[in-house]
Amino acid sequence: ELEIQNLLYDIAIQERQIEQLGKGDTDALEAIYRRAKSAVYGLALSIVRNREDAQDIMQDSFLKVYRAAPRYQAKGKPMAWILRITRNLALDRLRAKSATELPLEAEKIKNPQGDLSQDTLDRMILNTALDRLSEEERQIVILRSVEQFKHKEIAGILEIPLGTALSKYHRALSKLRKILEEDET
Repeated sequence: ELEIQNLLYDIAIQERQIEQLGKGDTDALEAIYRRAKSAVYGLALSIVRNREDAQDIMQDSFLKVYRAAPRYQAKGKPMAWILRITRNLALDRLRAKSATELPLEAEKIKNPQGDLSQDTLDRMILNTALDRLSEEERQIVILRSVEQFKHKEIAGILEIPLGTALSKYHRALSKLRKILEEDET
């Protein structure tokens, strides 16, 4: 019960900050940014799978939050509103990109000696495995594993039932295990 009260209090603070931002209080934008930056970046990265694009989308998201704040209508889901903006911008970025453009350029993959580092190989393998998940599964895994969101928060962000978030997370982990085991053989 205390956790629910804390969550409701946190939502009320976020909604008040968006309201203040809508009235021109730029300090509110800084507070919103501090609270949401990890989730915004993580979601953008899970969609575009490119760090530079994810950073650009993060900046564009907060700019759009700033511009749209006067029209925000409190519905108890301020983080979902911010992440919906991020998701739409990320999907727009994917549509705009050329289908032939690779997510990682060769010069970023190679180290100065021209060899691939183990870190880079591990990242490439994980990215390839994540690519085989559905978009929603990939987002859930990134939000949980990388951004450390609780399943309840993920359900709220993606506007899906908690049970769905849990089952998709566990199903995605099973798929990843199977994919990585297949690649080892």
